[in-house]
Amino acid sequence: MTSEPSEPSETTVTGETVDTDAGPARITWHPADDARLVLALSHGAGGGIEARDLRALAAALPAHGVSVALVEQPWRVAGKKLAPAPKTLDTGWRGVWPALTAPGLPLIAGGRSAGARVACRTARELGAHAVLALGFPLHPPGKPEKSRADELLAAGVPTLVVQGGNDPFGRPPEFPEAPEGTYDLIEVPYADHGFAVPKRAGITQEQALELITDGVLKWTGSLG
Repeated sequence: MTSEPSEPSETTVTGETVDTDAGPARITWHPADDARLVLALSHGAGGGIEARDLRALAAALPAHGVSVALVEQPWRVAGKKLAPAPKTLDTGWRGVWPALTAPGLPLIAGGRSAGARVACRTARELGAHAVLALGFPLHPPGKPEKSRADELLAAGVPTLVVQGGNDPFGRPPEFPEAPEGTYDLIEVPYADHGFAVPKRAGITQEQALELITDGVLKWTGSLG
């Protein structure tokens, strides 16, 4: 594991490269001054940690006692354009887990899209404190019969889903009913899979991101 400099921001951002069985991964830390939790977030299969929701959470949460670790999977670090199979994604995530737990704080596993699936699949095994699923891909677009609800329902820890109202990978009403406490869901009206909202929507892009950050902050505050 080697440290490397990162671009400065409002917080002291630091980066580290971690060797995993799937190749080198990278963690970009946005630490809180007096952290009570760590939220680790990975990206989806079609993008990286520059996603608008990941950036918004990394900017907002440290001021409220939540350190944010943005995790780049080995395939992204290697510059590849296509994500590998789910099994390989899980291997990469397992490999960074020791570095994520190094601060000795309760660790929330999270991610967007494919990263959310990884967090759900491995949460119980790795001992995650909770799971944050951003834009959970409940099914491929136009194929609701190919549901991935079993991954979400099997997380086994407190789980929050944040879903766009117009997400073609699964709109909020499509999510299954589950026993109380299995998961909570926040809807971002008008938003697509990447939480972009149309210009003529009833909310602005800034308001959409505030719904995400405020909802996640409230949820993290409720965790024991």
